[in-house]
Amino acid sequence: MKLGLFGMPLHPPSRPMAETYDEDAAKVIHADQVGFDEVWIGEHMSCTTEPIASPLMFMASLIHRTRNIRFGTGVIALPNHHPAVVAAEVAQFDHLSRGRMMLGIGPGGLASDMELFDVLDNTYRTERMMESIDTILQLWKQDPPYHVEGKHWKIKLADTVMPALGVGYIPKPLQQPHPPVMMTAMSPFSDSVKTAAIRGWAPMSANFCPEYVIASHWNKYLEGCEVARRKPGGEEWRVARNIVLARSDSEARDRVMDPAGSNYYYFEYLWKVLLAVNYTAVMKADPKQPDDQVTVEQLIDSMVIYGSPKTVTEKLLSFRERTGPFGGLLMAMMDGSGANLAREFESMTLLAREVMPAVRSALGR
Repeated sequence: MKLGLFGMPLHPPSRPMAETYDEDAAKVIHADQVGFDEVWIGEHMSCTTEPIASPLMFMASLIHRTRNIRFGTGVIALPNHHPAVVAAEVAQFDHLSRGRMMLGIGPGGLASDMELFDVLDNTYRTERMMESIDTILQLWKQDPPYHVEGKHWKIKLADTVMPALGVGYIPKPLQQPHPPVMMTAMSPFSDSVKTAAIRGWAPMSANFCPEYVIASHWNKYLEGCEVARRKPGGEEWRVARNIVLARSDSEARDRVMDPAGSNYYYFEYLWKVLLAVNYTAVMKADPKQPDDQVTVEQLIDSMVIYGSPKTVTEKLLSFRERTGPFGGLLMAMMDGSGANLAREFESMTLLAREVMPAVRSALGR
């Protein structure tokens, strides 16, 4: 099983952005040092609480400060970008990182970004996303001249091509035919997972989904594999979770339920954001529970895996048995205000060095 780090990332808007960038970079460097396999960084253009506008730019600053960890966009919101720009920039990053690039794509999940780019309509947004990735893959597949007659983007590059000078060529990635493609999912029974399975891409289930939603994603993946007529396997399916580790179960619970703790802040913030846009079904363990009866403590109990290394190992194995055979576990990055950064570093270290070896050993048996 692969171990990764997933960052929206999320910080109180009162914190200086330069400080939070340094903190997030330190987490990625630490993850690389203790044995994490990959890191995924999100994109948000209009939110100081989620302050990384360009995951590629942020991750490029870490290529030479890390040794082995692979870098994934989690995600590039394709409806908000011209596909030729994405194709060229991702190809550049793939070469800069010597093939450590993974391309996570999605329609975007932040309502203010959707309004900013005038893509609030879900059908329209999804349509743009699929046209964009098809265009990107086509640009990487061929040499000029380029003629792409899409509904949303019409790309023509033919008259100014100079082959001997390399002019008019959109760069191809180092990894051929292209870096691995991943698509995120957060809604119950998300069709994104089915689409990923049909297209041969990797699905990722969000960390703020309760257990039944994660299990529904595996069912949708099976549907997609059946359509594609290929044998299903969970090796490329990644599941993100909030994980808190300490030397004892009681200490871990105190940390995760601490109102000044990073997980408490995270779920309180996210619940308010989703409540404002009437999208709370994503987070509720019981879809029928009225919104006004949901508490932060309930959200934490239903979506955070916490305890001692032994307890977390048992919880992870049991969780995987109930939801499906995911092959990648992504630990969600939290804010490091106050005592939280040291706690998060401890959780990362214990997860990589004590929990994952035990999980991998159990799965091997």
